[in-house]
Amino acid sequence: MATTPWKTDRWMSSPWNYLPEVVEGFSFPEALELHDVTLRDGEQQAGVEFTTDDKIRIAELLAGAGVHRIEAGLPAVSKADEKAVREIARRGLPSKIYAFSRCMLDDVKLAVDCGVTGVVMEIPSSHHLIEKAYRWPLEKAIDLSVEATSYAHEHGLTVSFFPIDATRAGIVELLDDLGTVARDGHVDSVGLVDTFGVISPHAIGYFARQVRNRLEVPLETHFHMDFGLGVANTIIAVTMGASCIQTTIAGLGERAGNTPMEETVLALLTMYGLDAGIRTERFFPMAREVLERARVSQPSNRPVIGERLFNVESGIIATWVKNVGDEFLTEAFPYRPDLVGQSGPDIVLGKGSGMDSIAIWLDRLGVTATTPEIEAVLLEVKSSSLAKKGLLDADEFTAIVDRVLPGRTAAATPVMAERMS
Repeated sequence: MATTPWKTDRWMSSPWNYLPEVVEGFSFPEALELHDVTLRDGEQQAGVEFTTDDKIRIAELLAGAGVHRIEAGLPAVSKADEKAVREIARRGLPSKIYAFSRCMLDDVKLAVDCGVTGVVMEIPSSHHLIEKAYRWPLEKAIDLSVEATSYAHEHGLTVSFFPIDATRAGIVELLDDLGTVARDGHVDSVGLVDTFGVISPHAIGYFARQVRNRLEVPLETHFHMDFGLGVANTIIAVTMGASCIQTTIAGLGERAGNTPMEETVLALLTMYGLDAGIRTERFFPMAREVLERARVSQPSNRPVIGERLFNVESGIIATWVKNVGDEFLTEAFPYRPDLVGQSGPDIVLGKGSGMDSIAIWLDRLGVTATTPEIEAVLLEVKSSSLAKKGLLDADEFTAIVDRVLPGRTAAATPVMAERMS
């Protein structure tokens, strides 16, 4: 198959994504880094508790998937978190290991002692949050930031400055405060932080330009999903030159969660031609393991990692899948299941099934049938699925065939029985 950015042997997106009129003005970074915050912000999802062993295993999974930077946690929050950060930092993973820190000297000293490469340093940036939530004078936030970032830099840490609630700050006050910290302290990069997920895609370009023009340092993204815009906002920021994106596995995180790694990386790859070097085939198994450890369930049709994402119930789509075969599978799906570590597609039986669905399942049983017979089986499948309010399994389908076409399944071979399981 001929390869173009929008159509390869593994995916097919829209050719419009690459039109000159569309990409005009894009300014992609020379290289894009992925900074995963599952072990810190992901764990802030209510009810998620990772043990030290959980965190070490997740860090290994992230490194195995090619994630460039892993935020191992906030050492100051507890002895258990400190232990996890130390253990991850000492394992020699190929990823850079960062700690999260408040702009407080003791936090930074602990991060240095843990042996991490870099530190993400948080401070409230909107004056109303400083005054109402923290009950600090503005000067305290500035002084703490200058002192802490200077210390981190002097002790060899890369400093990613993380202004909490930046998108609800006044732009003048935000830029002035960032400029002061960069001038009097030290800033290696600045996060475009949307703590409450409240910035629109149309405002991201403005945000990125203002910060970049004022500070002239690399930009990172950290967006939340309160309105479901984290993926879109992250991508727009990348087209504006942001060189590091902060995400979590399966979008775990505070409230509605953080920008999900899987959807963001895959969209950049297939719709923008930007390969961050992440092993996307690890997405599904990695997400399944992390969600199991987090004891979190998610919709079965979740983008990229949903367990039923490549199940086909619709009779129309089942016909597509049958007709296109494996060679032209991306005619029926935007990308191949194996691109993200999934299997399939799998034709399943339910109220929406069609004639080809029944023919496929009868073939698995080794049963041949006429068109009227297939129609009769289909009617029973639809009725049974509606009564069950769910998909039918192999045993239920076999029972229907035995009822509608008596004696036909008796000749099914062990191999055919295995195909049904």
